[in-house]
Amino acid sequence: MTTFLRSFLNRFRIQTGISAVLIILLSLFAMLSPQTFLSPRIYISFASTIPFAALLALGLTLLVIAGELDLSFPAVMAISGLCFSETFLQTQSAVAGMAAALAVGGLAGLVNGLIVVKVGVPSIIATIGTQFFWRGLSALLAAGLARNIVPVRETLFHHLMVGRIGGCVPVQAVWCICIAILLSLILNRHIFGDQVLFIGDNIDTARLIGINTDRVRIRLFVLMGILSAVVAVMICLEMGSWWPTQGEGYLLIVFASIFIGGTSVFGGEGTIFGTLIGAVIIGIIEAGIISAGLSGFWTRLVHGCIIVVSVSVYAKVFKTGR
Repeated sequence: MTTFLRSFLNRFRIQTGISAVLIILLSLFAMLSPQTFLSPRIYISFASTIPFAALLALGLTLLVIAGELDLSFPAVMAISGLCFSETFLQTQSAVAGMAAALAVGGLAGLVNGLIVVKVGVPSIIATIGTQFFWRGLSALLAAGLARNIVPVRETLFHHLMVGRIGGCVPVQAVWCICIAILLSLILNRHIFGDQVLFIGDNIDTARLIGINTDRVRIRLFVLMGILSAVVAVMICLEMGSWWPTQGEGYLLIVFASIFIGGTSVFGGEGTIFGTLIGAVIIGIIEAGIISAGLSGFWTRLVHGCIIVVSVSVYAKVFKTGR
């Protein structure tokens, strides 16, 4: 059996399995808590909150496939959200605020990429350092104070980014699906996606066949920074405010989404579809825990178990496949 065929079968098994887990969980929670999970309101709530974590997980999936990590994105969200809020307050233009946030997010990703690729610092160490830097800088610039941007809810930009279609369907869910489709096409149907997979599988071999591995990895870090900024802006628009703690709490659920979705911790394997379903599963588990009457503190315990179990299972699958 060829390597390509083994890889294809592994991905097929994982995607089928993760879809089955989603269906089983929905059925289980519907039986245990019908008043919650048989109501359309809970799914509207899912569609308004899950896309934020899902978008972050989609960007980070490409980095993990390439064998890299980014632990700084929660702090990048904080500094990008602050730039959006301050620019809006000064100019009353949400578009200008979005441009400022994207510029800062892209710059933060570029800094990560240069430190990792050009300086040679392992990504886990580099992004821990930049996480403290961006979090500290945002707290310093904001003097530890929140920003009230409630008037932004009256702008057209708000309705285009986080409004409600027909008064019920959150627009951020549409954005999330569109970006997921785009990234899936890039990963599976574009030469850039092939380069990412080659780098994650064996970076030395990727260099030998002519792939500019430095450029590809830097672009992935920049993409993650930009997506972090996009999510930060969406959260500011949804809440009508910015807080110095923005982004905190996303790290665990994003990694849980990625690894339960079948992305290999060793790099070289992963799917956008799996990550998207993984994010949905994590969101459903949180709601299921609360609706079951358990304390919210159970969520972190469950997320930790999910990461350990999924990484262990997929590690066994991928090692066997290779």
